[in-house]
Amino acid sequence: MKYYAKPLNRLIGELSKLPGIGGKTAQRLAFYILSLEDQEVEKLTGAITEAKAKMRYCSICGNLTDEDPCRICTDHSRDKSVICVVESPKDVAAMEKIREYKGLYHVLHGAISPMEGIGPEDINLKSLIKRLQGNDDVKEIILATNPNIEGEATAMYIARLINPSGIKVTRIAHGIPVGGDLEYTDEITLLKAMEGRKPLG
Repeated sequence: MKYYAKPLNRLIGELSKLPGIGGKTAQRLAFYILSLEDQEVEKLTGAITEAKAKMRYCSICGNLTDEDPCRICTDHSRDKSVICVVESPKDVAAMEKIREYKGLYHVLHGAISPMEGIGPEDINLKSLIKRLQGNDDVKEIILATNPNIEGEATAMYIARLINPSGIKVTRIAHGIPVGGDLEYTDEITLLKAMEGRKPLG
């Protein structure tokens, strides 16, 4: 990229630091940004600056929000007896898209991963325990961590912590995706699908 001018090289370099953006995609984005009108570039930089300045974590659930507590925590129509525990704010957005879940959330901001040196104290777990202490409204905790080794370890750890309290702890079902073929499905997914099977009729 030495054949590009320094400002363009810098822009490509910064864009390539974004997750999922390789060198070629960064170049395409950089050239696209340079083709925009000045007003459009100002809108883009303004949106980034505003989001960075105004977004923070909800003091109750840990979700990203521009107001504290967040809109979900303050929504009186939500079912306060159920809390869905997820790893990141992106997971909250995914759950909200299905439009079926009407409870509350708790965002961990990660998962337990001994290989990476991430323990229970490194994720947003203490605030979940505090949230449950003295709160008789909560009847169920849904563990919706990712279906990988770290997500499973995190779910098991949280379940062991909460089970003695008498609160019902459930885990979201995992299995074969719609449109998937058995022959291309890995063993763990097949095992989870078998464990989560339901009667028909």
